[in-house]
Amino acid sequence: MAALLATALGGLTGCASIGDAQQVIDRAHLVNELASRLDHASELSYTADYQLPGGGQATIVQAQSPMRTAYIYPAGKYATTREATMDCQTAGGTTTCTLTAPPPGGSDATTTLVNVLRNRGMVPPTLVVNLLTAASLSSNTVIKQHDTTLAGEHATCVEVSGVENAPASAFDACITSDGVLGSFNGVVDGASVDISLTRYATTIADDAFTPPAGAQIVDQRTKRS
Repeated sequence: MAALLATALGGLTGCASIGDAQQVIDRAHLVNELASRLDHASELSYTADYQLPGGGQATIVQAQSPMRTAYIYPAGKYATTREATMDCQTAGGTTTCTLTAPPPGGSDATTTLVNVLRNRGMVPPTLVVNLLTAASLSSNTVIKQHDTTLAGEHATCVEVSGVENAPASAFDACITSDGVLGSFNGVVDGASVDISLTRYATTIADDAFTPPAGAQIVDQRTKRS
């Protein structure tokens, strides 16, 4: 955090006022606290349901030991486990689930998730962490903050604009006290995303990370000899 604040302050000119410096510090502190809170939620197990535009529903499910995640939306499911990456899509009344190798770690995993989910109305929390971090580093960022309640959970919200070198230059995001993504509204790499939390639970359905009943399975994983 100290290094981040120093970077933010380094962009100020020598004639900048103390008030300007304080605004930079406050902005960096706010968005980095939210990013840290959201990143910490990767250690939790939970089920979060979201409202989509037009009345649709999406769900993010996360479990630990081992780490597993699933994104469920009206046209399918995308899940990652230590055994496989599962991409299920429904068309013409038939659901097909394609199994490939488990996802890579680090930033590659986030990039893959963004590419998969951006046209399916969802955004991975890891991308929101990156956007909040980019907002703290951008000298032109404008941030407005307010609190709200979503699905009975207290959340801190930010309205962000002017973000440089990021997939979204402007967005609204709410993070709950537990660090779960409460809502997100913005255009990410040209795709509109608008989700809002409707239910949060620390329980996980038994079938959260398995193919839907009756789905056709296409296993493209490399088989070991």
